[in-house]
Amino acid sequence: MFATAEHIERLKPPGRRTFLPWLFMLSGDVQALFKEKTPLPWLGGAGAAAFVALYVTAIHTSLDERRRHTRAPLLALAGLAAVTYALGIGYAGDWLLCFPLLSLASGLVLRGGSRPLGPVILVLSGSAGIIAGIRGGASDSLTVSYGTVLSGLVTAAILSLFETVAQLRATRQELARTAVEKERLRFSRDLHDLLGHTMSVVVVKAEAVRRLAPKNLEAALGQAADIEAVGRQALTEIREAVTGYREGSLATELDRARSALDAAGIEAAVRRSGPPLAPQTEALLGWVVREGVTNVVRHSGAARCEIEVRGGMDRIRLEITDDGDGVGSPSAAGSGGAIGGTGLKGLAERLSAAGGSLESGPGGRRGFRLVAELPVDTEDAMEPEVEETWTA
Repeated sequence: MFATAEHIERLKPPGRRTFLPWLFMLSGDVQALFKEKTPLPWLGGAGAAAFVALYVTAIHTSLDERRRHTRAPLLALAGLAAVTYALGIGYAGDWLLCFPLLSLASGLVLRGGSRPLGPVILVLSGSAGIIAGIRGGASDSLTVSYGTVLSGLVTAAILSLFETVAQLRATRQELARTAVEKERLRFSRDLHDLLGHTMSVVVVKAEAVRRLAPKNLEAALGQAADIEAVGRQALTEIREAVTGYREGSLATELDRARSALDAAGIEAAVRRSGPPLAPQTEALLGWVVREGVTNVVRHSGAARCEIEVRGGMDRIRLEITDDGDGVGSPSAAGSGGAIGGTGLKGLAERLSAAGGSLESGPGGRRGFRLVAELPVDTEDAMEPEVEETWTA
């Protein structure tokens, strides 16, 4: 039964001590040295000690993330290869088992796509087979050669798999954090746009109720009914914003803008022309109308506000201008085209993500101007154009 990524993720990756027990493969050769069954035992002992020291160094440095990409593992592996060839050529016999251990160390040191692991293992396997064939026999040649290939490739594959799983886990966690941050940003923007506009309309209409009540009770009651309707609609929109399914309508926002401007005593002129818009474009422009009109009502001190939506073959342009004191947002005075205020900055980011743009600044000698542009979908361009003009 093959292990899945989930099973591997539950296991601990091989550590430095995992590969040390393989040195017991040389225990028979070491015993032969002590029993003086090997020529020049002191030389063989020195070679065995050097092999063990270099093997341990190569394993430890290759599994240390701080030293893995330095020269230390490569130098230890080069020294290990030299000792392995010396022992294999000089003593042959069981010392040929040094080649599978050398291949194992090569799989650890050279794992990854930037180092030539495959050619190195093929060279080691061929060398082990040739030496075993000359000093031993055909059966020894095949056994040593096969063991050399297998130990290096399997070791590199296992380590690479564990490292890949660890990278996937880290990527998954990063994606989860990014998704949470995006959702928090979306929710923050939606609440700002919803509550900022709604509370401004409620305040303006409440002032209208207080102003009209002594003179015209019926008109005051109409404004009070509007406050109730705005409040109910705000509750609905907040629920939709929480669930992430809110889609604004440009026509609805234009109607609300007229009502808010009228309640604030600001003359409104709305003109719209061009093809019907895609739902996403409608929603984005609806946010622009909501934020722009809210800023006009709260900060401009204007007597007249004009809203124009003009569609072309390639772009949709929305422009909001007023004749106030030149302040269209809390921090946009004297911005000269820069985007000021939390709401406008959020809108600029939304439009930019959709391939559009948002500019704001003084509207000439007097007033403030907010301009939003978005690309037109080809499907929208095929629809018949609509034209609407409304002035109050």
